[in-house]
Order: sequence, then C-alpha cells, then structure tokens
Amino acid sequence: FTLPYTNTSSYNMSQFIILVEDVSIFFLRELEQIKARTFDVLYAPLASTRLIPVDSTTNPGAKTVTYSQYDSTGTAKIIANYADDLPTADTKGIQVTNNIVSIGNSFIISLEDIRAARFANKPLEQRKANSAAQAHLQEMNKLAFFGSSSYGITGWLTNPSVDNNFVSGANAAARLWSGKTPTQILADLNESVTYIIDSTNGVEYPNTIVMPIAQYQLIANTQMAPGTDTTILQFFVRNNPLITIEWANELKGSFSGGLDGFITYEKSINKFWQEIPQVFEMFAPQYDNLAYKVPCHSKHGGTIIAYPQSQVFRRGI
Repeated sequence: FTLPYTNTSSYNMSQFIILVEDVSIFFLRELEQIKARTFDVLYAPLASTRLIPVDSTTNPGAKTVTYSQYDSTGTAKIIANYADDLPTADTKGIQVTNNIVSIGNSFIISLEDIRAARFANKPLEQRKANSAAQAHLQEMNKLAFFGSSSYGITGWLTNPSVDNNFVSGANAAARLWSGKTPTQILADLNESVTYIIDSTNGVEYPNTIVMPIAQYQLIANTQMAPGTDTTILQFFVRNNPLITIEWANELKGSFSGGLDGFITYEKSINKFWQEIPQVFEMFAPQYDNLAYKVPCHSKHGGTIIAYPQSQVFRRGI
C-alpha cells in the first residue's frame, strides 16, 4: 500500500488497511464477514474411480501385491481298448507382483487460525482436510492412469501388454476424427470391439469405451447422416446396447507419441483393477509451536490388468 504523499504525519493510519502476504486463508475483510459465500478453485474431475474398479482387500501393511493366474493345458483324444498312450492334462500358473507405495502429506492449523475460524464462522479444519484429501486423490488418480516408472508401478495407460494400435488412416492427418466422416468414425469404434471378440474367440466382450471429451462431444453432436436426428454416438449405442461410451480428461494426449486415443474394455474387477490398500486417513494432530500438524496417508499400487486381451488402446483420433 502506498500513500499519495511522502509526509504521512497528517494521516490517521487507522483509516488504512495494509494487506501483506500471509499463509493464512483469512484476510482482514473476510474476518469482517463481508462475504458469506466462498468461491473455491475448481479442478478437472478425476476419472480413475469412475472408470477403473477398485480393490481394497490387500492388507495396508503390504509393500507388494501378487496375484496368480492359471491356465489349463493338454488335450484329449479318441483311444483304443486297453490304450496306454493317454494324453496328459495339467494346469500351469504364473505369479505377477506389483509394488505398493505410500502417499503422504499434512496440513497445519495454527492457534490464530483456529480462533479466526471461530470468529468468522468458517469451517477451517474441514477445508484444510478437504485440501489434503484432494491432493491424495489427484496423486492416486495419476498413479492409476500413468503409474510411476521410478517406483515400479504400472498404470492403466502404461501397461505394455494391452494391444495398442493406430485407428484407420494412411497418416496422422487421415486418422483424426475431426476430418473423418461419421461412417469412418463408426468403423474405428466397431473395429476395436470386433478385435477383442475375434482375437479371444468370443471369450472377451467389452462393455465400455472411454475417450477424451473433445472426441466424445464430436460423436455426441454429429449427425450420422444429413437430415436425421441420430448422432454417431446414438447410432453406435443402438447397435451395441451392451456398451457404454464415456469420457475422461486423462486420455487427452496421453497415448504413445502424445496422441489422443480411446480405450475399449470390459469394466469388471475380475479383469482389471486399481490397488488401493489404504484409503485416505488422517492421524492425531501433533502440537508444535502454537500450531497443530495433521499427518495424512494413503497407499496405492497402480492399475493391474489380469486379462490384457479384454481391452484395446486405439490412438491417433
């Protein structure tokens, strides 16, 4: 704050409010209760728990999680009487291990913050706890989608076992949905579904497609044919009633080469899941120097895809 004259002796300093940077969320005018309504910063919605099933059955004390997968082997054949060459049937299995990491942060409430919150009738403790929880959710969402190579955690989009290919088109420009006809876009969607069904001989059948919001809006608002009310999205769902199409910000520019893409998959915890052994938790406040520090903790193990053939990645849209 700067006074208009260099001689300040003629001013009553009580007429002025000098605002300085402060770590507290309470400004002087807020404490005067000028505004009852608050305007919080808005963040993009987190899609991991909406799109990826959650498994929290792993003990919170675990540092790794291992799952077993078994397959039947062998054949049977027509045999003669007293045959002694019976083929052998057996079962083979593999074990897959994934790391689990701890996520931590904290929030601090000073004695003055507590008193100011009571005076202003603002839920300070709850707001700070919500901020800490939001930070955990953002980190868990990032691990679920992208994992962490530094900590040996695989995310959904970084799993190398899932079929990952371009949509149709001779080059990058020809693959973009913004330049394709409704029929060509529909062909890309149908190809991803057919690939899963055909490559598994009908063992797998997808029930969900997720894509960036721009492409979702495109198919939701583009007519399948001129002069009709049916959009590309409506036409596809009408002919694939078991499949739901959704959108997620996380898929924007997140595929190989920084490209947009979509995922066609079966949303089932029996096929894949994200490991959350410990959901967000707060510990007892620790008192120090006229303030309380509240430690917060959670654990995450990335996204595990037990059946990679139940989904495909298609990029370049």
